[in-house]
Amino acid sequence: MVELYGEAKSRRDLAASAGSFSQFAGVRLMTLGDGLERGIRLLEFRSGTGLRFTVLVDRALDIADCDYRGMAIGWHSPSGFRHPGLHEYESEGGLGWMRSFSGLMITCGLDHILFMYDEPADHYNYKPKQTVSHSIHGRIGTIPGKLDGYGERWDGDECYLWCEGTVTQGTVFGEHLELKRRIEIKVGTNDIRLSDRVVNRGFYRTPHMYCYHINVGHPVLSEGSRYLAPLRDVVWAAHAGNDYRKQNVGYRTMPAPQLGFHEQVWQHEMAADANGEVPVALVNDRLGLGFEVVTRKDQFPCMYEWQNLQAGQYALGIEPSTNHVLGHGAARDRGELIWLEHGEERRYDTTLRILGDAAAIAASEARITAIARQPGEEYPAPSGNHVALGGR
Repeated sequence: MVELYGEAKSRRDLAASAGSFSQFAGVRLMTLGDGLERGIRLLEFRSGTGLRFTVLVDRALDIADCDYRGMAIGWHSPSGFRHPGLHEYESEGGLGWMRSFSGLMITCGLDHILFMYDEPADHYNYKPKQTVSHSIHGRIGTIPGKLDGYGERWDGDECYLWCEGTVTQGTVFGEHLELKRRIEIKVGTNDIRLSDRVVNRGFYRTPHMYCYHINVGHPVLSEGSRYLAPLRDVVWAAHAGNDYRKQNVGYRTMPAPQLGFHEQVWQHEMAADANGEVPVALVNDRLGLGFEVVTRKDQFPCMYEWQNLQAGQYALGIEPSTNHVLGHGAARDRGELIWLEHGEERRYDTTLRILGDAAAIAASEARITAIARQPGEEYPAPSGNHVALGGR
């Protein structure tokens, strides 16, 4: 049954109530028509609960807008949802990615994440190519996708909205990696389910690194908003040392927008529940509104927290990752870099969940606390214990 407006309704009930199911929920394809966004195809999802989000087909099928009952969930930066044709990957010393950095979720990868790095290119067996120059967070997030399909899927009296697409990152004498993405939501719920497969379609042994830059904005992020996580250890903080308390912002409780704020990045070691899942949330108790990200520890063993609390840029990032914040070079040196042979793949299964009231927030907090009780202090001393990862 579909739960809508406080009632359980069958497919027949809904068909009798309107000439088209799109009156209640649906997914439709549109094209943006103005400014930096002109020409971008997007899919707009409405789940029937008041949740609306958009998927940018021409930006790796990433999630851009997200709002719930008129309240924003996702972050909009000054860069806007820039058309990928305007993107210059190697500009500004590798920081040009920042000019395309906006939205609830940006995919980072497929062969590199984190800051700029020149990788030895001997595995591609092409003498003129001595290195692969990586800009920040890799190429995938600004590559247009091929839309394989979208629509409604009925399973008896339950309805699911879905889309699927393929994003290819490839070059001659280099990587040929493919992202197969499916996004699905059950009508009458607030759970966005993301299923990704990254496959090496080429015949060179190729590195793989992966991260989601999930960005929560105001009003979920507000003065007093709380970061909730099954946090066993604060591993690393970019501002540790003499600057650890300089900005008077800890990891747990968020302030109002700041002037002159320098981003703070943390890496936390998370515990998983009996199913191997790691839930992390940002909640606004005053509004009774929150946002939760659920990942799998065996797929994303690392988790970062990004605080960009500068006025006009105000965002909190939840960032599940395949690798430590130490970067590409350290992953190589530590034997933790993932290598994919032809046909090999990695899977990633993630849920993005709106916490729409105080009860949902309480349930999320109870689940998280049952896994591990996070430090109550705002400034736990970073341990520097980057646990060994598998790699291959």
